[in-house]
This record gives sequence, C-alpha cells and structure tokens, in this order.
Amino acid sequence: MSAADMIRNLPQAFDASAAAGADCTIQFNCSTPMHVVIKGGTCTAAEGPASSSDLAITMEDDDLVALMKGELNGMQAFMTGKLQIEGDMMLAQRMASFFDASKVG
Repeated sequence: MSAADMIRNLPQAFDASAAAGADCTIQFNCSTPMHVVIKGGTCTAAEGPASSSDLAITMEDDDLVALMKGELNGMQAFMTGKLQIEGDMMLAQRMASFFDASKVG
C-alpha cells in the first residue's frame, strides 16, 4: 500500500471520540502530498497541499506507512531524522490516537 492510499484511508480509520475537540489540518509531505482536515468530529482527506496547516509531517513513503501501521515508533523516527515535523508538536503526539492503526491499511 502506498502512503497516498493510506492517507486516503484515514477517514475510515478515524476515531471521533479520541479526537474530541480537535479542529486541525495535518499536511503529509510524501511522494504525493496530501492533507487531512479534522473538524466537528469528522475527518476528510484530500490530495495536494493544504492552504494552511497546523501540523506538517515530512517522511519517506515507506516510513510513513510503517508509522501509521504502528510498526515504526514516532519518537524514534523523529530522533533519527526519518520524521520531520513543523507546527503543533502536541498535535503530532496526539495524532496517532485519532486513528485505529488496524483500519489504516
């Protein structure tokens, strides 16, 4: 599964109760730039860059897929340079809980 396919699947893996109160845009900078918007208990995914984002995640496709499946530790990826984050660091830490890894891919 490609990183873009996985990002397209995020709305189906979204856990609205875990993301209660979240109102944000997350930009994924991978081979196919995409973004997700979480607002009002819903999640939508779209191709291309967001007009503005609260969090931007830059990773190689394979690493992003592993991260979203729970196979790659986010802190370890960040410390080794596989994961670059711009924006809301607290959102970056909470983001994994917004999605059910078993439904992502």
